[in-house]
Amino acid sequence: MNIPFLGEIAALLTACCWVISSLSFQTAGRKVGSLPVNIIRIVLGFIFLAGYLTLVRGAPIPLDATPHAWFWLSLSGVAGFLFGDLLLFKAFVVVGARTSMLVMSSVPVQAAVIGYLLMDETLSPLGLTGMAVTIAGIALVVLKKDSDEGDGSPRDRKRGILYAFGGAFGQAVGLILSKYGMGDFDPFAATQIRVITGVIGFVALVSYLGAWGRVMTALRDIRSMGFIANGAFFGPFIGVSLSLLAVQHAPTGIAATIMSTTPVLIIAPAVLIFKERVGLREILGALIAVGGVALLFLR
Repeated sequence: MNIPFLGEIAALLTACCWVISSLSFQTAGRKVGSLPVNIIRIVLGFIFLAGYLTLVRGAPIPLDATPHAWFWLSLSGVAGFLFGDLLLFKAFVVVGARTSMLVMSSVPVQAAVIGYLLMDETLSPLGLTGMAVTIAGIALVVLKKDSDEGDGSPRDRKRGILYAFGGAFGQAVGLILSKYGMGDFDPFAATQIRVITGVIGFVALVSYLGAWGRVMTALRDIRSMGFIANGAFFGPFIGVSLSLLAVQHAPTGIAATIMSTTPVLIIAPAVLIFKERVGLREILGALIAVGGVALLFLR
């Protein structure tokens, strides 16, 4: 596709999808728990992708992918879907969403460094400036002590921050491995390979934890299933596929920076839907982040 800024546009659409999916998963997770939400959303993502690939490519699974693509995209699925997501959810429990999202804003930096070391990706001075400005805006939005952070001990806080950094590292590595394994391959087909690995990993985890009873309870909760299905459509199906399209057509650090604006984009629906109060810090951070993204489109 010869569309100007295709990667950056796909990254921005990814962030928008993740706003919808995160709000959906948050609502469902409060009712049925995060582990059932995780396995159900990834299985539904597989089903959505299978239907799409059958219509578009004639097969539910990308059997035409090379062994190179299967190997590296499968590793990407383990790093991102399983390792990254599990550690991030543990960080949410220990130190809260605000601190966890602040640490997750390091994903673009980690992705840019890994991309430079392993794939010779370089960024222009304007691109680096745009990344720095955007990350500063995101940090300003999420750098605020909330009641969900609790009053845990310093040791617990260090442990939670390590979980969050582990989750961020998993996401960064997942993006790099996806880009390396995908090449010019269809991003939706590439996502299906990652999702297959995620399904296998979560099935093994749920079996190990003996949590199938919790999963069955969640499946019987019609309202929660509606939220999970909505989140799966905009998350593992559309959102993740767009994220691969983004890294396919833009430097990984740039794409990751734009995708990391979810905490900023979520402000508007949080106010309109959940009636949350937004302070000057959030408004200023959002404006700074938007300015940083604008610089990335001018690079």
